[in-house]
Amino acid sequence: MDCRRPTNALSEGADHRRDPGFAFPWTKDKGVAVSSSDIFISETIGTAVLVLMGGGVCAAVTFKRSKAFNAGWVAIAFGWGFAVLTGAYIAAKSGAHLNPAVTIGIAIKGGIEWSQVPVYFAGELFGALIGAVLVWLAYYGQFRAHLTDPEVLAGHNGEEGMVDPAAAPKAGPVLGIFSTGPEIRNVVQNLVTEIIATIVLVLAILTLGLSDNGKGVGAIGTLLVALVVTGIGLSLGGPTGYAINPVRDLGPRIVHALLPLPNKGGSDWGYAWIPVVGPLIGGALAGGIYQLAFA
Repeated sequence: MDCRRPTNALSEGADHRRDPGFAFPWTKDKGVAVSSSDIFISETIGTAVLVLMGGGVCAAVTFKRSKAFNAGWVAIAFGWGFAVLTGAYIAAKSGAHLNPAVTIGIAIKGGIEWSQVPVYFAGELFGALIGAVLVWLAYYGQFRAHLTDPEVLAGHNGEEGMVDPAAAPKAGPVLGIFSTGPEIRNVVQNLVTEIIATIVLVLAILTLGLSDNGKGVGAIGTLLVALVVTGIGLSLGGPTGYAINPVRDLGPRIVHALLPLPNKGGSDWGYAWIPVVGPLIGGALAGGIYQLAFA
């Protein structure tokens, strides 16, 4: 989710003779050149929308003064899937990576130059910061009400209502809207879970172009990736909340730390490296698996 390459990173190969306006970011010899500024702007806007909608569904489910309160994990999984779908279509010009793990996998596959990777990373992180701020603005009243609710504050101070205080040390009552956290804290398991889930995501993206005699799946690839993200959330998201994207977690966590929110609690920086390092490792491994198995 993640200059001179064509752009829809979610599909490798529609026939340009039939669809000259559709681009394919990880094919080095096809498409129209895209400048570094275009990559940065496209990734910034697309990732901002991704985080806005993804964080938005988390906020909607979390806040008691929200019409979607307690809608549950299925709503969150589908909400993030639709967030990927929307952000990816918006960011088609740059290839719609929206995710450093995807960028790494595509670079290892040979779809972009390594010199372009920092530009993608910068746009993705900046967009994630913007998206998290927009979630706060969209739910401003709910944040204020939630963080001054005595029942909410009592629960997160370890009093009645806190299911397991040890499960989320230093995590405030709204941190889950911004970033992920594990249900069981085990560094090895949490890291492995993020690696496995990210391998599934990135490998699915990299192999989309293997169908239809190498012509890929066209624009429908974006929808397929969104469904993959939804499936990962439903099947592999339970242990850690499935960051599967370093900036999706890091950017909003930074915003949580900086926002002037009363009673917001800590940002759990002790865990923060796992949803960054795990997806990066997973993206690199997926690129390696692709090269060994499919290239």
